[in-house]
Amino acid sequence: MIVYTLGTFDLLHVGHLALLAYCKSLGDTLAVGVASDRVVNSYKPNVPVIPLEERMEMLKALRCVDIVRPYYELEYVSGCKALNADIFVVGEDWGTKSHNIAVESYLKSGGKQIKQVLYDPRTSSTKIKQNVRDQTSNGIYSKLSVA
Repeated sequence: MIVYTLGTFDLLHVGHLALLAYCKSLGDTLAVGVASDRVVNSYKPNVPVIPLEERMEMLKALRCVDIVRPYYELEYVSGCKALNADIFVVGEDWGTKSHNIAVESYLKSGGKQIKQVLYDPRTSSTKIKQNVRDQTSNGIYSKLSVA
């Protein structure tokens, strides 16, 4: 079974690791789609801190990840088709936007599964970025030298 999930994977953290380990437990092969900066910017106000190629490189280094592929459009059917995914794993914020409905329809018509998972409450890239901003504004990082 091929399991496919996707995301930004900016500032790789324990929530990402928990998601990827869970996805791998669902099948034999785990494929991970990584959103390009343009895709991320279409639904978030900021582009990722880590460049796409580096985010992909970090994911490729993980034992649980078998395939890493970028995606450049906010649509998921082509990735599911290209991988012949059996299970597509999405986050709790999955909604009813046209690109979500399209992939749900595609998967159901082919007898494939879509699984929705809760986000790990311990952290997020957004929280990490906010902590850095808060600490920077409090002068914590201004005292550190950069090597």
